[in-house]
Amino acid sequence: MRTSTRSLERARSAAESVTDPELPMLTLAQLGVLRDVRLEGQRVVVDITPTYTGCPALATMSADVAERLRGEGFDDVEVRVSLHPAWSSDMITPEGRTALARAGISPPGPAPSRNGPVPLTLMPHARVVRCPQCASPATDLVSEFGATACKALYRCTACLEPFDHVKEI
Repeated sequence: MRTSTRSLERARSAAESVTDPELPMLTLAQLGVLRDVRLEGQRVVVDITPTYTGCPALATMSADVAERLRGEGFDDVEVRVSLHPAWSSDMITPEGRTALARAGISPPGPAPSRNGPVPLTLMPHARVVRCPQCASPATDLVSEFGATACKALYRCTACLEPFDHVKEI
């Protein structure tokens, strides 16, 4: 195996192991934020996409990826932000969805498909959300904004447990 192939595999493995600062039960790869890892000469170039424009965790994600790669012996690292194609909650892997549920966070359903302009709505998006504790669909929206802007806060009316739900984007 060529040295560059081994280096790329090491770099990819290191980048794929970085966890999300807001959802630490997920790696950036499981979240679908990690788009590409490649070598450009001796430089490791990583492309990441934020979950939404203005995501406050983007700087931390970039720094964490660079730090992990440098810790693996890669001195020349560049993390690039790629906004196209836009991230969608459909990019969360099945393993990531399972990890969310195990952590008590309701994973998102299918992302809405849109053609044309995005409609402006001032009311919360209607969703069918199951409780990650007891699997009951009997849930009430408490707040459209949970601990982070990408999560909504729900309460199960069956077991009375509150829980976060990752929004469909």
